[in-house]
Amino acid sequence: MKRVTRDDIARAVGPVDDVSIAEIIGTGATVDELTEAQAWIVNDEPLVNAGKPLPSGRVGALIQILTELEPNEDDADEDGPAPG
Repeated sequence: MKRVTRDDIARAVGPVDDVSIAEIIGTGATVDELTEAQAWIVNDEPLVNAGKPLPSGRVGALIQILTELEPNEDDADEDGPAPG
């Protein structure tokens, strides 16, 4: 299995800071595990319904890192309402 590289991360996640890239690479994850983590983040219900166990190990670590990269609703609220 091919371990994830900086280029793999850029293709999968888009622009991301060097610290986050290092954290992702530091998990020792493969490209397949990165893809699986993204699938869980996008929509975990079909995976649970298909009988997939909840993610742990490297996939679980990737999910934690990737969710921290996503802007949350609180961040958007800090900018105030959109000009109308």
